[in-house]
Amino acid sequence: MRNKIGVYICQCGSNISDYVDVEKVKEIASQQEGVSLAKITMFACADSAQKEMVEDIQQNNLDAIVVASCSPQLHVPTFRGVAQRAGLNPYNYVQVNIREQGSWAHSDNPKQATEKAVRSVNAGIARVSHSEALVTIKISALNTVTVIGAGISGMRSAVELADMGTFVHLIEREHFVGGRVSQWGDLFTTHESGEEVVTRLFEEVLKHDKIKLYTGAELLSYSGSVGDMKLQVKLTPRYVKEVCNIENLDKAIEVCPVEVPDEFDFFLTKRKAIYKNFESEFPKMPAIDKANCTFCGECQKVCPDIDLKQKEQIIDIQSGAILLCSGFDPYEPKDGEYGYKTIDNVVTLQQFKRLVELNDDKLIYNGKPIKNVAYIYCVGSRQINGDNKYCSRYCCTSAIHTAINIKEKYGDIQNYHVNRGIRTYGKQELLYEQSSIQGDIYLQFYEDSDAVVEKEGDKTVIRVEDFLTAGKEIDIYPDLVVLVTGMERRKDTSIGDILKVPVGRDRFYNEIHPKLRPVETVIDGIFIAGACQGPKNITEAMKSSLSAAAKANSLLTKGEIELEPTLATINPNACEWCDKCLAACPYNAIEKIEHSGKYIAVVVEAKCKGCGMCAPVCPVDAIEIIGFTNVEIETMIEAMAE
Repeated sequence: MRNKIGVYICQCGSNISDYVDVEKVKEIASQQEGVSLAKITMFACADSAQKEMVEDIQQNNLDAIVVASCSPQLHVPTFRGVAQRAGLNPYNYVQVNIREQGSWAHSDNPKQATEKAVRSVNAGIARVSHSEALVTIKISALNTVTVIGAGISGMRSAVELADMGTFVHLIEREHFVGGRVSQWGDLFTTHESGEEVVTRLFEEVLKHDKIKLYTGAELLSYSGSVGDMKLQVKLTPRYVKEVCNIENLDKAIEVCPVEVPDEFDFFLTKRKAIYKNFESEFPKMPAIDKANCTFCGECQKVCPDIDLKQKEQIIDIQSGAILLCSGFDPYEPKDGEYGYKTIDNVVTLQQFKRLVELNDDKLIYNGKPIKNVAYIYCVGSRQINGDNKYCSRYCCTSAIHTAINIKEKYGDIQNYHVNRGIRTYGKQELLYEQSSIQGDIYLQFYEDSDAVVEKEGDKTVIRVEDFLTAGKEIDIYPDLVVLVTGMERRKDTSIGDILKVPVGRDRFYNEIHPKLRPVETVIDGIFIAGACQGPKNITEAMKSSLSAAAKANSLLTKGEIELEPTLATINPNACEWCDKCLAACPYNAIEKIEHSGKYIAVVVEAKCKGCGMCAPVCPVDAIEIIGFTNVEIETMIEAMAE
């Protein structure tokens, strides 16, 4: 039992004290058994308050502390640090939430908020009085990271990790690296090309002996835990020898009889079953599309460097952590959405950008010259009735940047921007200004009165009730309609399913906290970066990849990892192995072993998160959570009920 407990009641400015009588909470707390010190502080998390706590612990020889403030998600590390600096075991500290669960939840009833705060603090005191001094668990860690996805985020992460001394397995499902950026020409706002960005990163990847690149690589399975993760990867062959003659391969492409729509050009053009993409994609040797190749052998007749007998390989990769950079998919409009696929001059923004890059002198689509272009914004973003409620952030700037480019490239082009509000944040606002100066016309509609795209004879018309002209209905007759589509999570979710990475309401991979832990997931050792965790432009994706690389390296570089000791523990004498705990565990942290002539469950410490899902399903009450034992929880309930 702890009998020298310090209790700190935080006012949180006025967030708590406006609705909770903190003086009353302090007075009642000071009367509880074991409490030797009770104080009110303006901001418990402030440096001055932390310093005062350290002094109190040392001068009064406190053996436990309770901090009643905001959510434990925000400041548990803060006050554990206070305890450690004062020489107190950090697990003899309990935080009580009287802001989100007290003052904010009951701001309409201060009396009730105060009563709830009193009971919550009393429960915290009861719990900490039975707390144990715990020691973190240490496990060995392999200083190797597997980066999944060799787009710009994946390559940047790999280079950064290698620079810091961490070995990297860089795996890419496609036969070429570069991801989406390899498909773009001029980029906002640097005016670099996608080819330049990808080339620079790929050359840095090639320089490092600490980076091993696998293309045509697909993750099949994952096992193990942080520090010692085991991945099984399938390598699909290119059917091209590593050392090859490019001229002969060019001839092989010419004689290939199979043509398919080219996804690199967003199906605007066709390619052969043996193909290489533009100069911006690496490695520069071609690959054979196994799904469409007939293996007729015509290419092999003109090129001895083609080997159609190459087989798939299954390889095992061992690493200490995983960095997921799997990217995004552009939103694909539904058939008929703003005339998509039902009206012949409606395209998406990504198709239009490729069209501009494929047409040097004149802008032509379906054999017709283009003089008027209308952009419809927020297609696949900010949906009222759809799934994508979020803003995709980059689309407005990308559309405006494209409109400026075509004006500079082709001269006499009129741009119409049909939007629900332009979001060119930061320095991107300069592009919006440039677009306005060059004569682009902006029409803004309300969310509840959508723009309509229809066919009138041989013309396409866009009807919009323009907010900027007091709701006047305006008709536009463009030569080409461009749907400005947003970002979505990858349609292929197999990687996330294998790794069990949680997703948010937007269906992108979810970080623990957008500000405090922006690249970490709830699974220890699995990090996320780039557009797989939400819409980002290139600069933002690069920053997140650098952050993830730094986090992964700092986790592994010491050769051992400290884990939270607040884990599940199973009484082997009581356990009879019924499988219910394993079924309830979301982290696969339960294993079945033989013990003293019977089968029992054991906890894999490196995987357990101490979530407690297993404890209530155990029919013989053989499971407890360290730091949340039955005694601690029962005394909390009793204190709340008084």
